[in-house]
Amino acid sequence: MDPLLRGALAVTLVGLLTRAADLRARPAAGHFGRSSPNHQRSPEAYQTPNRAPESTEKDAPCPRGTLPDGNVCVPVPDPDAGRQALAEAQNEHHDRNGRLRVYDQIPRSPERPKDFRQYRLPIPAPGKQGFVGSGYDLDRPDAEQRRGTELSAVGHGGVDLAQARGTPVRLVNLEHQVGDAVVLGAGHLFGNSVVTLHSLREAGSLREYLVIYGHLDSIAPGIGQGQALKADSLLGYVGDSDSPGVVHLHLEVRRAREGVDAAQLALGQITQNAKTVACDPRNVLELLP
Repeated sequence: MDPLLRGALAVTLVGLLTRAADLRARPAAGHFGRSSPNHQRSPEAYQTPNRAPESTEKDAPCPRGTLPDGNVCVPVPDPDAGRQALAEAQNEHHDRNGRLRVYDQIPRSPERPKDFRQYRLPIPAPGKQGFVGSGYDLDRPDAEQRRGTELSAVGHGGVDLAQARGTPVRLVNLEHQVGDAVVLGAGHLFGNSVVTLHSLREAGSLREYLVIYGHLDSIAPGIGQGQALKADSLLGYVGDSDSPGVVHLHLEVRRAREGVDAAQLALGQITQNAKTVACDPRNVLELLP
């Protein structure tokens, strides 16, 4: 063969082989991100522009239940968890006979308002200064707790709300309450009294709280143990039973201790420190809008 013709054929053959190799290295037209069967690509080649790879919980900058805030992870409140657990504190006082009494109690959380008029109450709140006759003081030092010759006990685990005799007393729901309140008992405790049982969602679980409505002039007809009640249900009327001449409503809140079935408590056991813990009512009463 002529040497010039042989050289031209060689150049043409080299060009064809180079073009074929180039075509094999490209993805097929119309198939973005796919390679030919004989060519494997790295995972990064399949990502679309401006799209970050999907992250897993392991790769997340903060654990579940938190969000990043600068260089720290801040917990995010879970609406289904209810309130944070109310912390108990221990205190003590000397009783009327001089004996030292040690007890547990749940003081008012600092973020809760002091003024009872900011809460939903079982009786109308009058506008006069003497509305609260005696407040919760089990969190105070021994010398600052209430005492007097007419008092049969030292310290006060509830609040005395002044109102006219015969004023209707109505049930109040508590914050983070689940379901209806149930009448635990109606009878003699602080004079004529009604005690209701409430389940509250606290730190992701349910805790039982008891509300005592005491010194009633009379208990409303039909109120009995085990009865489920809605908010504003009539419980009785303001009076002075077992508190002659001092007409007021005694309102007290207590939390059942872990392992105690509050529904099985008799009226006489409700205020026992071994069964329940006194709680400042402002921790759980609903705030007015």
